[in-house]
Amino acid sequence: MTPPPAPTLQWIRPPRQARTQETLERLLDAAEALLAEKRFEDVHITEIASRADTSVAAFYRRFKDKEGLLHALHERLCEEAFATADDALAPERWEGAGLRSILDTIVPFLINVFEERQALDLAVYQRGLTDEAMRERSHRLIRHVLDGLGRLILERREEILHEQPEQAVSFAMMQTAATLTHLYTARFRDVGTPRMSDQQIAEETVRSCLAYLVAHRGTIPQPDLKTPAGESK
Repeated sequence: MTPPPAPTLQWIRPPRQARTQETLERLLDAAEALLAEKRFEDVHITEIASRADTSVAAFYRRFKDKEGLLHALHERLCEEAFATADDALAPERWEGAGLRSILDTIVPFLINVFEERQALDLAVYQRGLTDEAMRERSHRLIRHVLDGLGRLILERREEILHEQPEQAVSFAMMQTAATLTHLYTARFRDVGTPRMSDQQIAEETVRSCLAYLVAHRGTIPQPDLKTPAGESK
């Protein structure tokens, strides 16, 4: 039986209160557009106000400083990301799809999301090391996405050969998130030689995830736990 085609995934931007939020949204949109061109540290408030077709005074009526703007950008990003995850990971989207089909669709989509928001993600990542509110907001989002994807995978339990499916899926999700964060947010992508394309990274990430999930005792070598000579247990 031919499996159904993988669904098309897209970023979701929930509707907003147009008139009361108009200037705020313009400022956030302007800042986000500038972050597609440069690092957060290199974006100036005057640039944001100019691109938003408003004044510096209007900026300061809404934000104490650039850090306040960053929190607002992160809050909006998380709101959109929660909506996107709920849409992309809805079980009914994936009826009849197997593990590979799910990962082959979702991993490239995640890479595209990471790539489009690198400067914003990096600024949030750096400040999250010391800013508890930003760190907790990021953690809630990551948990939501990984839990949703993990549930989809565990629904294909018959494809998983690892002797502890729940633990294996949890670890595979953490490993995937860590890999993409390391390569795209922390920008270690160029360390590897030769440099890999987005498609190659997606393919190898899926390959690694699948190889781990179908591993079980008897198919992979186990560590030698024998006590070295001369040592007591």
